[in-house]
Amino acid sequence: MVEGRSADVLQGHRAIDRVFRLRRGWATRLADLRSLRRDLVGFAADVAIDMQGLLKSAIATRLSSAPLRIGQARPAARECSWLATTHHVLTDAPHVVDRNCQLLAPLGITVDQPRFAMPSWPASRERMTALVASLGLDHLPVIINPGAGWPSKIWAEERFATLSRRLLADHGRRSVVVWGGDRERAMAERIATAGHGVMAPQTSLQDLAELCRLSAVFISSDTGPLHLAAAVGTPCVGLFGPVPASRNGPYGAGHVCVEPALELRPAWNNRKRDTLAMAGIGVEEVVAAVGPLLARATQRRAG
Repeated sequence: MVEGRSADVLQGHRAIDRVFRLRRGWATRLADLRSLRRDLVGFAADVAIDMQGLLKSAIATRLSSAPLRIGQARPAARECSWLATTHHVLTDAPHVVDRNCQLLAPLGITVDQPRFAMPSWPASRERMTALVASLGLDHLPVIINPGAGWPSKIWAEERFATLSRRLLADHGRRSVVVWGGDRERAMAERIATAGHGVMAPQTSLQDLAELCRLSAVFISSDTGPLHLAAAVGTPCVGLFGPVPASRNGPYGAGHVCVEPALELRPAWNNRKRDTLAMAGIGVEEVVAAVGPLLARATQRRAG
């Protein structure tokens, strides 16, 4: 059960029989709740796993009527979500992906090296291949994603623009700036113009995933597109300020995370309001992180 357009990147996954798409605000609409209940009863799940641990996910978990309902134990489970589950797992792994895998313990399943095995989307692949070809580059592009869900996770526009210019001057790599929504579009336009980069067209999540597969490096703060890029195998440079990379970083080998000095990291309850942590990440640090990944991308292409 997935809310919003995130469901798009699960379509066609070989491990999933059915995706239940939930429109935003579903939990406050009686008609939506009844419809979801009917669909879930018809599906007759044996097990429900709540990986979010919030009220909304608890409602969906309870509506499943699965006899075995697994979720986080307190304090990771919030908003009384533990009341909807029959088995409470105390997860202790540093990274959230590994914590989610620990929720499989009541089923007798241990996952040491999780793999995302993301599907491919041929129509999006064709569109993004044409886009990259239209840029006339003799190398794989670098993607810059300047947006983020929290204001505290946004890196300054002028730093992204400076980074883009440096990648062009130092490595001969033009940046493609991606965006989602009107606010991010305006930001992306300014960065692409000032950074001598390329403004990406509007993309679906499937388009973005395929564009990532055609790119050398993906640069972003902690947000959904960064984790999508990592899931499809694109080397990532993650900029992590208010939340540590050890917890939320792009999962898997081959990624690099840049973080500010430890004293700039805010208290956990201030992580959504802090403005100092991301300001503590300098352009030179990010340029230094990108360089080795670009060198590896060149070697892979030559090989």
